[in-house]
Parts: sequence; C-alpha cells; structure tokens
Amino acid sequence: MQKKQSKAQIVINYLKKNNIIRAKELDALKIPRVYLSRLCKKGILERTDRGIYVLKNYDVTENHTIAQVAKKIPNGIICLLTSLRFHELTTQNPHQVWIAIDRKKWKPINTDFPVHIVRYSKDALTEGIQNHIIEGVDVKIYNPAKTVADCFKYRNKIGLEVALEALNDCRRENKCTNDELWYYAKICRVSNVMRPYMEAIG
Repeated sequence: MQKKQSKAQIVINYLKKNNIIRAKELDALKIPRVYLSRLCKKGILERTDRGIYVLKNYDVTENHTIAQVAKKIPNGIICLLTSLRFHELTTQNPHQVWIAIDRKKWKPINTDFPVHIVRYSKDALTEGIQNHIIEGVDVKIYNPAKTVADCFKYRNKIGLEVALEALNDCRRENKCTNDELWYYAKICRVSNVMRPYMEAIG
C-alpha cells in the first residue's frame, strides 16, 4: 500500500512542480497556510514577499523577480522598461518591475518587491499581450511592437531617448514589422509622434 503523503510533503512537491507559490493556493490543496511558516522555520521554504514562497536555495533565473511579481499581481501585464528588458530592446536594467493594471482597479498593496504601477485603459490595456511561462508562472507581457508604442506614449515618464532606442532596436532585430508598429501606435494614440521617427528608419 502506498504511503499517504503528509501535508508538508504535498506543499514541497507542489513547489517542485510550480516553483513559486502564493499562500492562498494552499486553500485549493485544502492545506492550512500555517504549513508555509512551519516549513520556513525548518529551512525548507523561503518567504520572498508577503504571501509568496519558494523552496530554499531555489535556482532562480534572471527573470525571477518578474515571475514573483506576476504571481503576486496575476491581473497585471509586464510593460515599458521591464518589457523592453525582457525583449532585449534596451541596455537599461530597471531596478523596478513595471506593470500595467486596469485604471479602475485598486492599486496592489503589501508587496516588498520594487514595483512601478502604470494604469492603462481599454484597448491600450488588453491589446498586444503575450503569455510566457517563467519559472512555472504564467506571465503576461506586452509584445515588442506594443511595448515600443507604449514607450512613446509614456515618453515623459521614461524619456524619449529610451523610446527611440527601443524603436531602432526593434526594427534592426526584426522583432516586429512596420505594420505592427503602426497598429499599436494608433491604439496608443501616438501615430503622429512616432511617424517622423519611423519614416527616418524606413
């Protein structure tokens, strides 16, 4: 007869498969959340943020913080500087994770992660989303063309030079087409702003 797994072992096995866990996910497993703190005291788990846990000495990737933020804010979309970095469209390494949320949603609170919230609305929020699996987490990230258009829209926040670098790199690396750029430029209402720069690069 197969030995029944302990609750602690179920949590450990879940993390081995999913890498990162939110405390509320234990509810679906019908396991009291106190097991997370018990496993932390035993040195098996590590708490990386309020309600976010990983296995101790977990082998993280360069996008670990992005995965944790996506786990913490599942309805958010990685955007602007963080999206640029993910798509290798900038030489900058932002110290915050830039994430878009619906302008009508409450701003997430109680997070130890360095997060920069940007509010989007309507098509600007929902268009151009890609889904990537990072460390077992489903992460929503804007595609390269949408990210470039967003950079022009928020050029006063991040700087016009950043938007221009992203545009040039995006076309040089063939990460999007001109048609895609025009499509998202219209959605973000920056067609007139982007036009002279796009015409200059051909």
